[in-house]
Amino acid sequence: MNQSKRKQKFLRRSAAALLVASGTVTGSGISQAQTTTPPATTETANAEPTTVVVTARRREESLQDVPVSVTAFSSDQLSKTAIPDIVGLVQSLPNTTMKASRATNSTLTAFIRGVGQQDPLAGFEAGVGIYLDDVYIARPQGAVADIYDVERIEVLRGPQGTLYGRNTIGGAVKYVTRKLQPETDVRLKATIGTYGQTDAVLTASTPVSDTLRVGASLAKFKRNGFGKNLLTGAENYDKDVAAARLSAEFTPNSNLFIRVSADTSQDDSSPKNGYRLTVGNLSKAPILDNVFDTRANLTSALGHLQQVKQTGASALVEWQINNELTLKSITASRRDTSYAPIDFDSLPTVDLEAPALYKNRQFSQELQISYSGKTIQGVAGVYYIDANAYNKFDTLLNGALPLSVYTMGDVDTKAWAVFADGSMNLSDTISVSAGGRYTSDTRQAAVLRQLYLGTKGSPEMGNPGAVLFRTDTNLTKSDLDRTDTKFTPRLSLNWKANANNNVYASWSQGFKGGGFDPRMNVVGTKISLAKAKGGYEPEEIETVELGLKSQFDKGRIMTNAALFFSNYKNVQIPGSVAVDTDGDGKDDNFAGVTTNAGKARIRGFELEATARITDAFRLSGMFSYIDAKYTQFIVAGVDVASQKVFQNTPKQSANLTASYDWPLNMIGRNGTLSLISSYSYRGATNQFETPNALLDQDAYSLWDASLVWTSTDKRLRAGLHGKNLSNTKYKVAGYLFPTLGLEGSTTAFYGNPRTVSATVEYRF
Repeated sequence: MNQSKRKQKFLRRSAAALLVASGTVTGSGISQAQTTTPPATTETANAEPTTVVVTARRREESLQDVPVSVTAFSSDQLSKTAIPDIVGLVQSLPNTTMKASRATNSTLTAFIRGVGQQDPLAGFEAGVGIYLDDVYIARPQGAVADIYDVERIEVLRGPQGTLYGRNTIGGAVKYVTRKLQPETDVRLKATIGTYGQTDAVLTASTPVSDTLRVGASLAKFKRNGFGKNLLTGAENYDKDVAAARLSAEFTPNSNLFIRVSADTSQDDSSPKNGYRLTVGNLSKAPILDNVFDTRANLTSALGHLQQVKQTGASALVEWQINNELTLKSITASRRDTSYAPIDFDSLPTVDLEAPALYKNRQFSQELQISYSGKTIQGVAGVYYIDANAYNKFDTLLNGALPLSVYTMGDVDTKAWAVFADGSMNLSDTISVSAGGRYTSDTRQAAVLRQLYLGTKGSPEMGNPGAVLFRTDTNLTKSDLDRTDTKFTPRLSLNWKANANNNVYASWSQGFKGGGFDPRMNVVGTKISLAKAKGGYEPEEIETVELGLKSQFDKGRIMTNAALFFSNYKNVQIPGSVAVDTDGDGKDDNFAGVTTNAGKARIRGFELEATARITDAFRLSGMFSYIDAKYTQFIVAGVDVASQKVFQNTPKQSANLTASYDWPLNMIGRNGTLSLISSYSYRGATNQFETPNALLDQDAYSLWDASLVWTSTDKRLRAGLHGKNLSNTKYKVAGYLFPTLGLEGSTTAFYGNPRTVSATVEYRF
């Protein structure tokens, strides 16, 4: 059976299973995102369904009532299925791509409904916001965090410009950490697995007094590589991450809650090097057998091995003024530093390489006041962020004129906003919601680009004897300065058709601020100084969404669906292009070019469902479809929209998960044994806006399974987990520089192969 027939067969089966689970077919096929709750145990199957509470609108609401496309993952579900990090959620999320960025273990690339960003350089903002306890994390470095000490994770789809602000035009991902317990609580989780995996997480908290509690979590995640560096003998695709979190909670009275927390993590994994998809132009170096192997020779940047280190601290003050009014303050500061040796050519010689340093810092302050009345509920506030993103790197280029191209980008961002969002109950069955946010986003940047002779690097990156050949760009923060302002409104209408069906329609806008390409090459691209100083324009999106949230048979069957339509303008497309800077007709350099693609049209459908077939057997599933097309994409005065595609946005994705529970006593304890099997499908995916047969990934499927025993008192859990049991090889990212250097560089990065792990969790 060929790939196309297998895909069609799987999609038919998935859709049929979901319709059986839901017990209904809607004429329009409208649906809305549904939380994936853990399988019901035998002991709890006959109980009333638990209400899933989310904070998608910055206030606690039932998932089935909130008019937002949101999926929530509970800590119990994450534990049962051994989801290692945020990337592991993707298989069960509609229209969502999240992955480690090219050549990294911990930098996040995220796309939701076709909107996102995969370049982590200074000045390029993500289109999907990442939040840790309502603190916005401005930069993607270190955002692929291992999941520990969380209460739940919420994934919001669609523009969130009203409540979450700029740079959330695709959606938002929220980590909600666990609050400290009123009694001493100690938890230990240990994991061993294939490829030498050894993970451990220790969490403890205790009350110091009637009003003060303190807690801490320590974590270590370690694994050998899936492949080897055949030149150095080092691991490739290994993992070595340490993390810690401290928190204190103070409740001087019943109306005041104060929480102070700090976290840190350090990734000391080896550099992740890509797999060459072509034979070397000059050396004729063959294509390797193992897609996880490499022959890269670049192992350090500025004398440092690969490392990503981040720290953060925050303070939450929540004062309940009365039964209806609550005032909240969120203050936070974060920093991260990354040393990134990126070997584009993945060969033993210096042909195309980039040792890089990234440094980011941010300070943010948010004040909120929320009102919760019988008829009206809402939240209003002000927000401020002061952030700096800095990077410098050499691009070591071999060729007729070997060069070290030094690039420095230093970008300051200062943004403030005022916002309000509220809902009013017009009757027992109808409510209307409205909100708006006004944002002022100021960006200043300094960009320096210099060419040095030879491939040993620049003085700024550790080669003091380098000889300057030419300066292409030297612009200061007084040259590159722009302010973008935008009002982003939202409207929605809810109709509670009956106790089991909630229908809504919403209209919302979002935007992502403009900026400056930190790699701009004024000489190489012959860009005018005026255009360079103008930078690129803000992105804007407008989305209409129709949703239906339903439950049947006293909550044993739940279906959520959404149908959405988006107009997307001034899409920011950063990229690197090869250029001929000496006029000999051959590419001998590269340039950063950021294009505003003009216009795009996005429309799609999402369906999630769960069904408790019997007290022991449960089905859940997801199906999503998206049709995203550029309608205007101007390059050199020519509209090439028909030749462009949306990157990291497969047309279809689907998941079907089945679980079965048995009562089983072990080691003198009552408990439940659960068998969980999950099959997911992702359609063909383009890595960039221009299709490339070598780099693009065909449709593929993954199969995961877990066998988990949980004691009735929830104090002990043991599990055996298999991921990608079919050992499918699939590309998740890549680099494409076929004309640069003497060897040419087209490399790919792959998702994890088959892994098996055993986990034990104990709560003392």
